[in-house]
Amino acid sequence: MRATVEPLEGNRVKLSVEVDESEFEQAVDSALRKIARDVRIPGFRPGKAPRRLLEARMGKATVRQEAMRDALPEYYAAALRQTEIDAIAPPQIDVTSGDSEGPLAFDAVVEVRPQVSLVGYQGLRVAIASPAVTDEDLERQIHRLRHSSGQLVEANRPAQSGDHLTLNLEGFRSGESDPTLSAQDYLYELGSGSIATDLDDRLLGAKPGDVVEFETTDGADNTVSFKVLVKDVKEMVLPEVTDEWASEASEFDTVAELEADLRRRMGEVKRVQATMAVREEALKALAELVDQEVPEPLVAAEMERRLHDLAARVEAQGGTIAQYLQATGQSQEQLLHDLRTTANDAVRADLALRALADAEGIEVTVEDVEAELVGLAERMDQSPAALREQLERVDQMPAVRADIRKTKALAWLVDHVEIVDEEGQAIDRAALEPPPEPAAEANSEAPTDDTIVEDTQ
Repeated sequence: MRATVEPLEGNRVKLSVEVDESEFEQAVDSALRKIARDVRIPGFRPGKAPRRLLEARMGKATVRQEAMRDALPEYYAAALRQTEIDAIAPPQIDVTSGDSEGPLAFDAVVEVRPQVSLVGYQGLRVAIASPAVTDEDLERQIHRLRHSSGQLVEANRPAQSGDHLTLNLEGFRSGESDPTLSAQDYLYELGSGSIATDLDDRLLGAKPGDVVEFETTDGADNTVSFKVLVKDVKEMVLPEVTDEWASEASEFDTVAELEADLRRRMGEVKRVQATMAVREEALKALAELVDQEVPEPLVAAEMERRLHDLAARVEAQGGTIAQYLQATGQSQEQLLHDLRTTANDAVRADLALRALADAEGIEVTVEDVEAELVGLAERMDQSPAALREQLERVDQMPAVRADIRKTKALAWLVDHVEIVDEEGQAIDRAALEPPPEPAAEANSEAPTDDTIVEDTQ
């Protein structure tokens, strides 16, 4: 079999394939064997009728048509592998010769993955939140700890933001009481906005015994009304920051030890968040350099994959997509619109990473593939050899190599982008690395050589 490629307009190519008559005869023989099993000819058992009799009964053209129907997909797939064409849509196939006799030839016009150009990727800058732990960060964390061990006492004054109010709530829809919007002795922190956006403003300055009535809208823009009785108003009294409080609120004896541990843990979280943010922002910035429309077949395929993943997650929790839409307050149209938007962004980023790999000459080694297969096999609880055989059988090894190449391209990008904080100040990459492990202290009580000798006597 021979295959040649001719570029066409509109991100398409024409793949011209020629199959020798002797090679195509194997497909004809296979088609005849299948026909023989299905056609009843007097005097012969199923599958035993001779070829010449079958061809005389069915006609050579019909047999060849049956052979082409079965063999063309295999020839086309083999031609894609031979020419390394990255097709992204079903082909339009036209048989140009061999439909009645002789060698088989056909043309396949197919849309391919575009190769985009990236201008300016070497000077990309990304802005992220600073990974440094500030005094304000520490103060907020200390405040949370104080709040968790604070005490509620009667305020003896009108309600202020941050107070805790005990409420009796009664909600109404279309003038009818709705139990899902009602509660008794509900403890509510004023300013939290966890019930309705209008409630906090209505309760500011309230006193025990006050009744507040108002209308608002729910998540689906339906009008609902509330009648709220304020039963009491309490303020949170926080403990003083002392060593005694630190020992009660944590495993540390002093405030200094507690603060040091909080700084360390917040630093770890911020470093992880900053590292993830660099990857996300760098990829987003790279994708924005792709200034051409992404092919619809790629977007549609990515949408389908994401919808399938969503359905699988919902079904794993015992639900349906209809229930998911109801719970999230989305319409089917809104869900599909959001899926299309995220799919479009994902495809654009995919094309950008492929283009970056091309521009920087990033290659995938045999060792890269072996390491990837080992990791995948471990997660799938099977051997690397079995996984490779499975992937090769369904022609997925090119996709594995492409994923590895894109991963390496993203790593290159992260290593080369300029990183700044929200103020535009440069961030040292060392700040994104975990601090070195403290050196193990020598054991002052380790036995001396003399002790060892003495112990062995």
